[in-house]
Amino acid sequence: MRRGTTLPELLLVCALLGLVAGFALPRVADALDGVRVTQAAHEVAGALTLARAAAIRRAAFAAVILDEREGTVRVESLGDTLLHRALRVDHRVTLRATRDTLTYGPDGLGHGAANSTIVIERRAHAETVTVSRLGRTRRSW
Repeated sequence: MRRGTTLPELLLVCALLGLVAGFALPRVADALDGVRVTQAAHEVAGALTLARAAAIRRAAFAAVILDEREGTVRVESLGDTLLHRALRVDHRVTLRATRDTLTYGPDGLGHGAANSTIVIERRAHAETVTVSRLGRTRRSW
């Protein structure tokens, strides 16, 4: 007597694996979207913190430049580029901001509009980074 699996048994197992994968893969992709948005929001908040610290440390203005079309964040002070992140390429997210440039003065206070918001999105996931006139950042989702 020979022991083994038959073709109908193999087809049944493959069909069950296909069903399980069909239910699991969208959830995994959705979770990965959330991770990408969260990481990009951390990088935006980090860029804002770096710009504020650089302005205070250098006793000069520092700017965070947001390019929505390219999906990049750049920090500049005294003609130096301190940070450049390509969020669209790295995390496949889109950026929307109320202003394309946020500037910090030597005292660490923001210059310009009172509150600025940066929205980072990917499909159904989004996080908002808000910057107060005092230069403080807050993340919300």
